[in-house]
Amino acid sequence: MNNKKAFIFDLDGVIVDTAKYHYLAWQKIANELNIDFTLEHNELLKGVSRVRSLDIILELGKVEASQEDKDKWLIQKNEDYLSYLVDMNESEILPGVFPVLKFLKEKDQPIALGSASKNARPILEKTGILSYFDAIVDGNDVTNAKPDPEVFLIAAKLLNINPEDAIVFEDSVAGVQAANIGKMTSVGIGEETVLHEAKYIFKDFTEIDTNFIEDLIKK
Repeated sequence: MNNKKAFIFDLDGVIVDTAKYHYLAWQKIANELNIDFTLEHNELLKGVSRVRSLDIILELGKVEASQEDKDKWLIQKNEDYLSYLVDMNESEILPGVFPVLKFLKEKDQPIALGSASKNARPILEKTGILSYFDAIVDGNDVTNAKPDPEVFLIAAKLLNINPEDAIVFEDSVAGVQAANIGKMTSVGIGEETVLHEAKYIFKDFTEIDTNFIEDLIKK
């Protein structure tokens, strides 16, 4: 069986849960600006760029700011976020992800990362799974944010696979939409009520068995 598919994974919320670190770093800035920033508000930042995330937080607090201040806060946020990543290790990989990566490798299937994160490589290194990825496309490589399919289209191209033969694992609505717009098979990881546009939906990777992956490869 020589079927080759491109298996493309988002990072945050799919492979690892760094959302909590983003939240802590944004919350720190919000506190400094006396802006009430809750976990519920944090949902608004899912799959959104750092620049847009800051704008959303400032809008929440009705805070006007100069570009100079914004640039300063963006740097501060990233430094705080990175400081939380220092202690990351393989225990941060979400349940069920590792067996899927291992199975795909055994089946000689090309694997890519398609993430808006600019810190994708260090995260994959710290969690010990960098070697599983044949291509990495992150926030440093793309100009258009999801739901634009650019990040996934670049990943498929790097793997030398047609978009129609790509399978994307995503936890955000924008990511699922990006996969669908790119004519790829979308697999939502999370709540069905949120990710209902995905072709397949699983609560997490522990619900994905090898038969499902086999079927995707054969299709």
